[in-house]
This record gives sequence, structure tokens and C-alpha cells, in this order.
Amino acid sequence: MIFETIQHRRSIYPVQFNDERVPKEVIATLLEAANWAPSHFKTEPWRFKVVYSKDAKQKFSEFISETYKENAPKFSKLKYKKLQEMPLQSGAIIAICMQRDEKERMPEWEETAAVAMAVQNLWLQATEMGLGGFWSSPPIIIRDMHHFFEFNKGEDCMGFFYLGYYDELPPNAERGAIEDKTVWL
Repeated sequence: MIFETIQHRRSIYPVQFNDERVPKEVIATLLEAANWAPSHFKTEPWRFKVVYSKDAKQKFSEFISETYKENAPKFSKLKYKKLQEMPLQSGAIIAICMQRDEKERMPEWEETAAVAMAVQNLWLQATEMGLGGFWSSPPIIIRDMHHFFEFNKGEDCMGFFYLGYYDELPPNAERGAIEDKTVWL
């Protein structure tokens, strides 16, 4: 069962989302699935900030598009417009954050990996529940998210998970043979 979910998980983009509202209880289930990811020393470094209300999505849209406009080395009107629209097309946006272990008992990459595993859990649960999403991490925007969200000391934003229901099934994906990527000793 889980193998089928893994095989069917796809990036579904906000332009593909329909207008069906994503209930808070559904998002809570996704976050609970994320919460069961493994972490070294049980630091549980994942943190989430859910942009949910229409007003919050509008403010988020304005912030990320204007941050892009101010910081883009090469401005694109198309990208600017896309950044304005994506939050408004989404049922919710989940900011993916990491709270670094204050004692730094392990390398930062291990906590980054733990957050990624939490997002994978969230994504697989979303797939099981008929929701689509994708993880976006534009560096010129996420580095300035402290101007939008309140962060604790040692907490940083790693990107955004755009979430929504969709109608059209995504195409089947293909992967190269695992035998080409494995060495048995």
C-alpha cells in the first residue's frame, strides 16, 4: 500500500488546483504525519507556519512577489505574476522551517534531512488524501522571510509547500532502473 502511494506522489502546482477548500482538520492530519519523521537525538527540528485565510494568502502573495521584485538579479514579469498568483490559487501554503538544535549536537545537514523527511511524510499523506502540492524554495525570497514570519532564535525558513485539491490526474512518472544506481558488495 505505501509503495503505491510513493509511486503516485507527484508535484502538483497551484495552477492545477481547483477551488475546493482544504479544511483545517485535513491540514492538521498532514502536519501530524510530518511530525512522525525521524530525527537524530529526537530534536524534531521541523517547524511549520500555515498561511490559510484569504487575507493571509493575499499578504503572503504581496510579500513574496515584492521581495522577488526587490532582490531578483534579473527581473521577470512572468515570474513576478506567478509569485502573485500561486498563493491565491492554493488551499494553503505551509512554510517549511527548521529549528536548529541550540546545542548543535549534530551536523546541520542531519536536521535539514529530518525536515525533508517530515515534508516527505506530509506529501505522502497528502497524496493518500487526494491532495496535491509541491515544495518551492526560492533563495532570494526565503532568506527574507523573517520580515514576514516571527522566528525563534536558530529558526529559518526552508521553503513553502503549496497545497490544494486538483481534478486532473498527473501523468505516470518513470524512474531509471535501481540496478543502475546500486553497488552490491
